[in-house]
Amino acid sequence: MFGVEIYAAIRRFVFIEGNCRRQAGRVFRLSRGTIAKMCRYLAPPAYVRSKAPKRPKLEPLLRVIDAILETDDKTAQGLF
Repeated sequence: MFGVEIYAAIRRFVFIEGNCRRQAGRVFRLSRGTIAKMCRYLAPPAYVRSKAPKRPKLEPLLRVIDAILETDDKTAQGLF
């Protein structure tokens, strides 16, 4: 994964200085496909989970935790 600084440097090299992507690949020693991806996005794309993590130990207690939080919220509203 490349940092935001690398993205900015490559985008500046291509879009502002007017160099071609192939030359950017040579200068930065990256493939043309990587340079193309970097030119598509302003910043590195964030990681997105494909599915929610499993929580086998916490799952049975979620209703209890939600009930506690709800009662705490109601009592806190009554205090202020």
